[in-house]
Amino acid sequence: MKILHILSIGLIAWSLSGDLKAAEKPNVLLIVCDDLNDYVETLGGHPQVKTPNIKKLIDSGVSFTQAHCNIPICNPSRASFATGIYPHTSQQFGFEDWDKNEILKNSRTMMAHFSANGYHTLGTGKIMHNRDRQEWNEYGHPSDYGPFLFDGKNKIPHLAVPSPFRDDFGIIDGTYGPLEKVSHKKSPETGKPYSWLTGGWKKQRELKYESENGRDPTGDELNAQWAVKRLKELAAEKKSKPFFMGVGFVRPHTPLIVPQEYFDRFPLDSIKLPKILKDDAKDTFKNTVTSKEDDRSGDRGTKMYDSLIASHAGDRELALKKFVQAYLASVASIDDLVGDILNTLDETSLNKNTIVIFTSDHGWGNGEKDYLYKNSLWQESTRVPLVFRAPGVSKAGKSCDLPVSLVDLYPTLIDLCDLPTNTMKNDKGRPLDGFSIKPLLVDPVGGRWEGPDYALTALYKWAQYYDPADQSYSLRFKDWRYVRYENGKEELYHTAKDDNEWNNLALDSEYSNTLKKYRKKLLTIIPESIPEKPQSNEFWKDQYFKKNPKADTNKDGDLSWPELNAHKKLMNAPKDAEYWKNHYFKKNPQADANKDGALSWPEFHAHKKKAP
Repeated sequence: MKILHILSIGLIAWSLSGDLKAAEKPNVLLIVCDDLNDYVETLGGHPQVKTPNIKKLIDSGVSFTQAHCNIPICNPSRASFATGIYPHTSQQFGFEDWDKNEILKNSRTMMAHFSANGYHTLGTGKIMHNRDRQEWNEYGHPSDYGPFLFDGKNKIPHLAVPSPFRDDFGIIDGTYGPLEKVSHKKSPETGKPYSWLTGGWKKQRELKYESENGRDPTGDELNAQWAVKRLKELAAEKKSKPFFMGVGFVRPHTPLIVPQEYFDRFPLDSIKLPKILKDDAKDTFKNTVTSKEDDRSGDRGTKMYDSLIASHAGDRELALKKFVQAYLASVASIDDLVGDILNTLDETSLNKNTIVIFTSDHGWGNGEKDYLYKNSLWQESTRVPLVFRAPGVSKAGKSCDLPVSLVDLYPTLIDLCDLPTNTMKNDKGRPLDGFSIKPLLVDPVGGRWEGPDYALTALYKWAQYYDPADQSYSLRFKDWRYVRYENGKEELYHTAKDDNEWNNLALDSEYSNTLKKYRKKLLTIIPESIPEKPQSNEFWKDQYFKKNPKADTNKDGDLSWPELNAHKKLMNAPKDAEYWKNHYFKKNPQADANKDGALSWPEFHAHKKKAP
């Protein structure tokens, strides 16, 4: 009996220790910006940048000075770091729905993996790309690219932006300027007062603005407020279940519209331009990669650069100063919000057991190489801030200059939180491509890094089918960058001596052996060509049925070929007046003045006359 009693006590103690261990698992706070390059204090991207709160985080953790994204555009970058899978592994190089990607839909995101292993996951803003809500146990606010200027009829670019830039690139990429009072001005096109709209792509709401102290919060401000509120509540609850919180900010993604106070911090006449070498683009080959289908995957950055300068009568300095001012203002606005969140965390007991990560999905070029955009294989697009603060693990105020990438985030968090390493839902998924950087948090200089000696970045390209062997890539080593475009054009930069990547040594025969070495390295990493699986006619008929369920006229749940052909003929037929009247009725049911369920022509004309 005594032995049984001792065993019983031992089992209880073992059980309690297990519960204690589970309760001691660290929390995770992941903060992700959009389009933020190295315009962060300590990274040296711009001499006038003001990010005291991000710097405070850097001073309390480990900063990776050569962290790079795996593809420099939103959707595929987030698909990559959220799943820990390279684009060439998943074949997710574009904006396609993740749920249609065989590998990604069968691999857990980091949020899903943490949730499956006892964490409460809560997120707000843009962490993923248009699919956040389904990934979290609790979700705050959707992605909000606003505010947008509204003329009473349409969303339009900021009034401060001249043509042709505003016309060429519209309300997203063609817009920058302060959030200010506009209600006292009327649109010459509509005759109505201007106002501000904000919200997601589908649901928009008015953002009221009368003054800096009398306005609604922006989307990014709402996300910061939500995070602050939930952190305070989590600290007060003192639940044993650890949490994983993700906070996604849209700025400094275009449109670069933030409150006036942030523009005031950077007077236009004081703005310094980034280091730009004249004619630097002449020895590069980004312009040789084009796309007729999607301008973003072609040479969009050059087009934006040229359009911006043309909009200021060829005054390159003035044009870039105005854009850089808006970018610096946007970065400063985010820094304040990061400060709100971190100050809240540090004021509670949560700071003792919460891992904090700060990063961005990719960078942005501000005129270097005559390029104003992302989606290049140069450092302006690929380099991102990456800061880890892991209590009891990371060394405060240290930095690491080894090349790492965003695909390493997921395995690092698994390592720090002692979670299972298998993140596949089934055998159709893929294991993590990245490596844990925990050893570099412990010892940023001498830590044993088991990952590769390079950061791999792929270029986004629109296509019907993606063959990994037919894409453009960059390898960033500690002292070198090698670029190979899909057409075989190459660039080589000795970054140890040329940190601005100004001199393309691929054109210099002296470096032919170095070029061959890195070419061979890349070709051993990228898989051989994967032939496209031919799709049957039945496949395409099914795809048509998904988009056009009304084509099934006999309602038997199956689309026959005669039904498909009949529907296509109907859709392609010229539309008569009755069709357009009925189409108008669907959008404006209030036009049916006598409420008889049909729209007469007199009712149609009467409503159109009254409509704005």
